[in-house]
Amino acid sequence: MKVETHFPKLNPTEFLVLATDLDGTLLAGPLPARRHLRELFRGNMPGSKLIFVTGRGLESVLPVLNDPTVPRPDYIIADVGATVVYGDSLLPVMPLQQEIAAAWPGTQKVLEALAPFTYLEQQTVPQERRCSFFVQEGRIDDELRRTVNELGCELLFSAQRYLDVLPKDIGKGSTLRRLCEQLEFDFETILAAGDSLNDLSMFTTGFHGVVVGNAEPALVEAVRQLEHIHLAVGDGCAGILEGLTHHQLLSGEKPAIADYLGEADLVMVYHRLPFDETSEGKRQRPKSPNGIIPTLLNFFSSGITGSWVAWSQQLTREPDGFDARVAVDKKRYPNLRAARIPLTTNDIDLFYKKFSKEAFWPIIFSFSDKAIFQHTHWEHYLEINEIFAKKTAAEASKGGLVWVHDYNLWMVPAFLRMLRPDLKIAFFHHTAFPSSDVFNIIPWHREIIGSLLQCDYIGFHIPRYVENFVDAVRSYAPTEILDTTPCAPRFLTYGCALGVDSATSGIKVAGRNIRLGAHPVGIDCDQIDHILQKASVRRKIKSIRTELAGRSAILSLERLDYVKGSLEKLLAFEALLDKHPELAAKVVLLNFVTPAAQGMEVYQSLRVEVDQLVGRINGRFSTLDWTPVRYFYRSLPYEEVVAYYAVADVAWITPLRDGLNLVAKEYVATQGSVGGNGALVLSEFAGAAVELHGALLTNPYDATSMVQTLHSALTLAADDRAYRMSRLVSIVRTNDVRAWGETFLNAVNAG
Repeated sequence: MKVETHFPKLNPTEFLVLATDLDGTLLAGPLPARRHLRELFRGNMPGSKLIFVTGRGLESVLPVLNDPTVPRPDYIIADVGATVVYGDSLLPVMPLQQEIAAAWPGTQKVLEALAPFTYLEQQTVPQERRCSFFVQEGRIDDELRRTVNELGCELLFSAQRYLDVLPKDIGKGSTLRRLCEQLEFDFETILAAGDSLNDLSMFTTGFHGVVVGNAEPALVEAVRQLEHIHLAVGDGCAGILEGLTHHQLLSGEKPAIADYLGEADLVMVYHRLPFDETSEGKRQRPKSPNGIIPTLLNFFSSGITGSWVAWSQQLTREPDGFDARVAVDKKRYPNLRAARIPLTTNDIDLFYKKFSKEAFWPIIFSFSDKAIFQHTHWEHYLEINEIFAKKTAAEASKGGLVWVHDYNLWMVPAFLRMLRPDLKIAFFHHTAFPSSDVFNIIPWHREIIGSLLQCDYIGFHIPRYVENFVDAVRSYAPTEILDTTPCAPRFLTYGCALGVDSATSGIKVAGRNIRLGAHPVGIDCDQIDHILQKASVRRKIKSIRTELAGRSAILSLERLDYVKGSLEKLLAFEALLDKHPELAAKVVLLNFVTPAAQGMEVYQSLRVEVDQLVGRINGRFSTLDWTPVRYFYRSLPYEEVVAYYAVADVAWITPLRDGLNLVAKEYVATQGSVGGNGALVLSEFAGAAVELHGALLTNPYDATSMVQTLHSALTLAADDRAYRMSRLVSIVRTNDVRAWGETFLNAVNAG
């Protein structure tokens, strides 16, 4: 199905310069028009130049520069003409900027001279070489004009409210004209576009002009008789395109730009398919045990028409005979199709294993010293995200819901919103979200925030991550807090490193409302119960207990990753044995480390350090019949993992950072199923810590805390252990993975 919208062909006559206001002009109008204009100035016209001409201060223009839906300008005229810089470097355009600065008497001198005019209310916005005020039109008198004139400045009043004091003979029009003269642009190739009275000077300088639809009436009246100015019907970008055509600055036919509409009312956008593909091209059930993929699939079991967009590893991006849309399970999900994106091994290695893990992963978990940023990799990341967005746009029905998953696809909302403005876009972060001062280390943090703000709803695991995101947004653009939600009693507030007492549930940025929520992912408790019923698992549990010979088992299960705190944990265990020699031969650390994915070189040195530390501990403390650390560097079948959960007296889960940690929840669910009273020792920097009331929290950065908390877990009174575990089991089973998915979608649909 196609919806056709007509715009001019992307062919300039010779050379084109568009000088445009931002608010109400370039940043306004229907999204198809904005998308078209973006493509026009995105390399399709090598001879074209784009100039932002705005009343904003340069600092306030930065969010626009990093909005991937807006074309990058070649030059920026800001502060109503008082600032002029290059669009790429933001360095001043000399000698023009120097001449403007020389004409400005200084902000402090202006404010002192205008202090007697108490009816002037200064605007608290970023600005340079000008002073801006709010004032009623009737209050501007000859005395004020005379004072300003004596300063060597002049007044500019607009929108019946805003008053700017500027250097004499400086304004949008005069600075634009001087810039174009300095650059030797042909005035016949220049189009000025605006919508308010402070754009008037651009229309009286001799350029072609277009006043876009819904402009300030005073501006319309002021230019109505000017032959070189076109009064457009279309708003914003639509009006600009109309002006370009009217003044014959674009030539050629008017082909249709088609928005392809699919049939899926719900589209999952996930890097993984809902099934595993073998090298022979066959499909099998996914190996992941956490239940997220089955949970997401359950939303399609009611007959809803859906699509699942994900990559499919192929030899080339255009493989012969490739089936881009395949059924997922014709019997269980008859109306669900997998929309496969063919990516090469190199694409996946660079996009996911290398760039996402080297640039984003360290920042997400606040290990900024380990981050590696390469702009060529960012360009590839953008390319892959745009491919995902285009595939999603082709799958979704009109007004459909798109659910995008995780940081690998941060930029999908930006591309998707331009392609399909009709869609409702939801996003869920399966990782942590760092504090703004850490997140903003990413060179492209503004682009990422700009993309996420194209969503209608954004979900995180816990309230702290919501607040971190809001802080990042506030450093990006003016942000209005619309609603907040108290965190207690669901989440810990003051008793945990990641606790907050309230969380933002709605913000407004650049005219858009975005709703936010905390939704910690749950686990599939039913699957664990089913596994524990198997005779093979019961035999494994009995075998493990026999091997332990009555010793207390401390279970550590984690992936090889510096964020998991493997070294800190081993050092703490060594310190425990030093401090409490009475524990010798009475405890065993079952230390399971799952290897990182193949090709993840960043973790290889960590493995060597872990191996050496385990060897040192066992070398120091082992006896003929006791090895304190039983170390396993391999992946375990999930059924075997559950067996170890059932046996462990203590689950020792102490990552330095963790978005949530499902191992903690799996341990609790298993203990509840077998009637166990194990103790959960959990890092207070794991997201799950704010949800799991009853866990013993520890600080993995503090060796003393680690030792003391582990010792407390080993010596905890039986009634205390039982009480804590009963609380934990109730929380984990009530908030399982199905409840997570339903709660998230209900929150999305409530808006």
